[in-house]
Amino acid sequence: MPLTHEHQLGLLKDILSNHQEDCCGSVSECEQLERLVTSLKVNGNIDQNILPILEEISQYSQRGIHTSNLNNHIESSQEQLSQWVDGINGFSG
Repeated sequence: MPLTHEHQLGLLKDILSNHQEDCCGSVSECEQLERLVTSLKVNGNIDQNILPILEEISQYSQRGIHTSNLNNHIESSQEQLSQWVDGINGFSG
C-alpha cells in the first residue's frame, strides 16, 4: 500500500527534524528526501502553497547528495531546517 501524502509529509518532517537535532545525516536520507519531495510535488491532494518549501527541500537534498561533507552541509542549514519543519507542520495539521 503506497504512503498517503499525509504519511509522506510526516516522513519528510521526521528526516528533516533528525537532521536538525543530530546535525548529521546520510546520503541515503537525502535521497529519500528527494523521492518524497518528487512524489509530493505531483500529488494533487496537497496544498499548493507548500510547493515552495518542497522546492527548497529538493535543493537542500540535492546539495546533500553531492557534497563532500554532508555534516557541514546539514550544520549550515539549521535555520532552514527549522523553518521547513515549522512550515510542514502548518500544512499537515
